[in-house]
Amino acid sequence: MMRITILNGNPNADNTQFDEYLKDLSDRLTAGGRESSVLQLRDMDIKYCTGCFDCWVKTPGECKVDDDSHNICREYINSDLVLFASPVIMGFTSALLKKANDKLIPLILYSMEFDQGELHHIARYDKYPETGLLLEKGDDTDNDDIRIITNIYKRNAINLKTSLRFTRFVSDPIQEVTNEIDRIQWFTSR
Repeated sequence: MMRITILNGNPNADNTQFDEYLKDLSDRLTAGGRESSVLQLRDMDIKYCTGCFDCWVKTPGECKVDDDSHNICREYINSDLVLFASPVIMGFTSALLKKANDKLIPLILYSMEFDQGELHHIARYDKYPETGLLLEKGDDTDNDDIRIITNIYKRNAINLKTSLRFTRFVSDPIQEVTNEIDRIQWFTSR
């Protein structure tokens, strides 16, 4: 069974339409025989990464800060697919989603290797989840914003030993998003 974790980076509890879309998507995925959960990041205690590197040296694989990033990392690494979901705010994903993304650094090792012709961190685990982006465009969001966000998440995926499989929007019908996920499931099960 495919396990899917949705990281909800919506910082605004009044944006109920975004949250409802993610809940509906998760419900549809579960009804389709997948295990799906939504982590509501705004309700979690996530401290900023300070760049201390203790997660690589002093407390290997775990952030030394006592916050909910331990739960996020555990959910992330035990998933087959992780969806990074956020409204586009000032041309990028929310600071909340970015903060959670930064706290995934314990999932890789500090040592480096060449990967795709570039220097990247070495994997800590044998398997990493595929990733996808689910965005809500703002009134001022343009194609350049989407291209930049997608490219940064693609680059981050290389460092996290995976790939970004798609960028979709909460304005897309849920069935189109589940079709994207079905393609990933088919591809990774071969």
